[in-house]
Amino acid sequence: MTQPTCVDLFSGCGGFGLGAELAGYDVVAAVDIEPNLQSAYRLNFPNTQALLGDISQMGSSEWSFVLGKDKPRLDLLIGGPPCQGFSRMGLRDAGDPRNALIGHYFRHVEILRPRVFVMENVEGLLDECNIGFLQAAIADLPSCYEVVGPLILNAADLGAPTTRKRVIVMGYDKHDVDHFSSTSVEGLKVEVRTTVRDAISDLPSPIDATNRLLDFGWAEYPATTESDLSSYARKQRAMPNRHIGWHDALTELSQGRVSGLFSTKHSSVVIDRFIETTQGTTEPISKSPKLAWGKQCPTLRAGTGSEKGSFQSVRPLHPVQPRVITVREAARLQGFPDWFVFHPTKWHSFRMIGNSVSPIVSEALLSLVSEKSTLRKAA
Repeated sequence: MTQPTCVDLFSGCGGFGLGAELAGYDVVAAVDIEPNLQSAYRLNFPNTQALLGDISQMGSSEWSFVLGKDKPRLDLLIGGPPCQGFSRMGLRDAGDPRNALIGHYFRHVEILRPRVFVMENVEGLLDECNIGFLQAAIADLPSCYEVVGPLILNAADLGAPTTRKRVIVMGYDKHDVDHFSSTSVEGLKVEVRTTVRDAISDLPSPIDATNRLLDFGWAEYPATTESDLSSYARKQRAMPNRHIGWHDALTELSQGRVSGLFSTKHSSVVIDRFIETTQGTTEPISKSPKLAWGKQCPTLRAGTGSEKGSFQSVRPLHPVQPRVITVREAARLQGFPDWFVFHPTKWHSFRMIGNSVSPIVSEALLSLVSEKSTLRKAA
């Protein structure tokens, strides 16, 4: 049986695309304009065409070249258009040219005519000053599409150990996909939330950085027994069961080593402040929230690219060790498995993670989409 196909727009490092792969889709192409963010896609998805390009400049001819003129109909289109102009944390610039990328996402829905599309963005998209961008884009959709949403989903409700709220807009060809609604999505909520302890308590402590250019910061897991691991940790340590993953990372993982463990140096004064900060509160000078073992991580922020000053976002503090979290801890909190690699530098890695859709959210949503698509085909 042929796998259903997916195209990933504004792909970044691949959080959305990973969820699609785990839900059974074959991500045939992924497009992003930022080479550093997309570098991880090329490593982790070796069978996907990872295209460096400007989605606002792509049209039918480019897609015919990428996908082929006589290929079967695309099953799924996913994407999270850049959200800085809509974010409540930013400048909320109505004139930010990236705001128009919402419209370009839906333009590609019209070009590619997927059976289903799923778009993700920040809550601020629904604010009065921004929602017009979304309403105008939806109004131009072909009449065959039934739109579900916009919905606001909390990643923690779907099993991720982070309280990351995002807007989801879904649509499906009502002639080709079984009916589903916001009620179907509501049914995806888990009964018990994943905690910070579940997510990161089994990971190695940070290691000193090296001068090797392509060192991703590998370290061995601490000695432990399988019964000591949470079900979440066991799942994140597992090998992928499909044709995804970088060969080097899979080899390291098979030997009990995981990446993203480089430490961040803190002065003794800063360390003392971190020690004095209580779990679940914010350190007043750095503004870093200190994680609490029994709760979820607050939303991880991405920071800015070089075109916006290369500012690093505030990183949470480890619940008991007086330091900020590592890249691997951030990845676990966002829902990435341990075989997934990011970038040799912490700055790019944290940007990748902060910009990404949680793979746990993506897998849950797209598994639902796959089920509904299969039901109609079976009927």
